Amino acid sequence: MKRKIFKKIFGWGVAIAVLVAGILIVAYNSFYGMAVNEDYSIFVGNNVQYDDFTAEVKKNINSPLKSKAFDYYALHLNLASRLKAGHYTLKQGQSVISVVRMFVLGEQTPVNLVVGQARTLPQLAGKLSKQIMADSTALLLALRNSELKSKYGYKKDSIIAMFVPNTYQVYWTITPEQLLERMNREYKAFWNRDREAKLATTKLTKYQAMTLASIVYEETKNRGEMPKIAGVYINRLRKKMPLQACPTVKYAMGDFTLTRILHRHLRYDSPFNTYRNAGLPPAPICIPSIAAIDAVLNYDKNNYLYFCAKPEFDGTHNFARTLREHNANSRRYNEALKRLKK
Repeated sequence: MKRKIFKKIFGWGVAIAVLVAGILIVAYNSFYGMAVNEDYSIFVGNNVQYDDFTAEVKKNINSPLKSKAFDYYALHLNLASRLKAGHYTLKQGQSVISVVRMFVLGEQTPVNLVVGQARTLPQLAGKLSKQIMADSTALLLALRNSELKSKYGYKKDSIIAMFVPNTYQVYWTITPEQLLERMNREYKAFWNRDREAKLATTKLTKYQAMTLASIVYEETKNRGEMPKIAGVYINRLRKKMPLQACPTVKYAMGDFTLTRILHRHLRYDSPFNTYRNAGLPPAPICIPSIAAIDAVLNYDKNNYLYFCAKPEFDGTHNFARTLREHNANSRRYNEALKRLKK
């Protein structure tokens, strides 16, 4: 009789132990097991609703049980009041414990910020705002902030010269002020010893080189011709000839749709109009490509003073040493335009 009771008790004990072990395994797996199906990015804004946030997270958690575990652990760590704005990446195979802690600690994943072509500060602010949390208004206010511009040595809208086109890893929550500080560091790093040495041969300042590069970039996207065009403009600067760069007229007028620059356009009154004003314009007319900047630093030491688009309309130019040669090139180009009724 005692033996039967013992067997029953032993059997119950084993059953309970198995049950407890099963519960512990399930619980452990719920919190520490693989919970995330695939890599998934989440952007958490300052004003995000917590319920909306958790719903977004749980879309990529692979079971209802693990979703409940997420809610429990998030409550345990008081995530609702500790959640930090940012861009986060849930990684495939990540556990509930790891996910919740990532948000609590604010362990952001950087985003790739592309600084590319832009002609004006409003345009630049608009393009940057699509890639980080700060809106275009906040960015434009920072770009035009007198104290910030003075801090980095710029005036008016000339701070655009500090932006070197590239892809930079930043946090999505970077502030406009932090972004300017980062761009200043990148600008200083860009001007390494090699570029500094080449700059000395041009007799230009960094700011002037960036301004000239912006004109070269607007004149052509043909990298092979960029050094030759840079050489033409440096020749004109040294001879104290007006640059007479058509892209500066477009910039002055604020009309970038112009396909032909007419005589009436050349009379437009603006410090950016290099037909009316000697020397470089007061600021870059765009963010130039690195190829255009390096073209200025490695300018072709030629004797050309003029260039005109080829009548073949292939994007390249005919170069001339004299005004007579240039007028002949211009005549052929205009005749080709007439034939095409452009």
